[in-house]
Amino acid sequence: MKTFTSWTGLTPNDRGAAVAIGNFDGVHLGHQRVIEIARAAAQANSAPLGILTFEPHPREFFAPDAPPFRLMNAEAKANRLAKLGVQHLFQFPFDAVMASLTPEDFAREVLSDGLGLSHVVIGADFCFGKGRKGSVADLQRFGAEMGFGVTAVELLAGETGAVSSTAIRNALTEGLPRDAAAMLGHWHRIEGAVVHGEKRGRELGFPTANMSIAGLHPPKFGVYAVKVDVLTGPHTGTYSGAASIGVRPMFGQNLPNCETFLFDFSGDLYDQHLSVALVDFLRPEMAFDGLDPLIAQMTRDCDRARKILSAL
Repeated sequence: MKTFTSWTGLTPNDRGAAVAIGNFDGVHLGHQRVIEIARAAAQANSAPLGILTFEPHPREFFAPDAPPFRLMNAEAKANRLAKLGVQHLFQFPFDAVMASLTPEDFAREVLSDGLGLSHVVIGADFCFGKGRKGSVADLQRFGAEMGFGVTAVELLAGETGAVSSTAIRNALTEGLPRDAAAMLGHWHRIEGAVVHGEKRGRELGFPTANMSIAGLHPPKFGVYAVKVDVLTGPHTGTYSGAASIGVRPMFGQNLPNCETFLFDFSGDLYDQHLSVALVDFLRPEMAFDGLDPLIAQMTRDCDRARKILSAL
């Protein structure tokens, strides 16, 4: 997958794609449906399959002090889109210049003149341009004038209602990762680099790979059974494990993070990139009356996680 951060200077081979446009936070089943329709348009036009999205998320630009809401960071989103066979990821900065484009300017400068798109696929609730004033009907009109096709896709409904990033956030907040996975079409994952921590896990006999969750919607704090993909370094592969997400209440005031213990693993993971998939919620985060009860509970957590993961 090729990634582009500007619509200027594209080669002829990079132009003419059929793209799905959106934020694709979580790349859930509704997003995947839009991507599949874009894939069909790409094949019909003998064009590359592309995604047009923005970094930072527009909500972060307009409300930088709002609580974290993202289901995945840019790295995780790119990894998921690559797995779906996306060929061109147009990941453009969302800044004051982008926010100031009128709907017609966006259609002409970015979609038509900039990318030379052959087809655009959007959700039925798509809005665009300054003040979100552009509608699906507007984009269809611009497409007819500027030479690209437009397909609007109805929202996907699941057993419990519309599949949406909001519904997935709610499931994670309630500690229901399997409900989230049913809407995502894949396990919810936390991805990023392993950072140095205070190495308490090593002292307790449970060395952990520590990852920041800054900027992400925090799942319910507690312990999870997890599947872990080590994406870089000499230990690449898939492992089972248990992860603690939270603020570590036994050890003072701390920023939320994700600490993962990989079963049957020995090696250095510092600075390597991991993808931690939440499979089941085991218990809430809690403080213990000393280290011995904590170690005993961690042992029980790992035993339970092994049983759950062995059944997958």
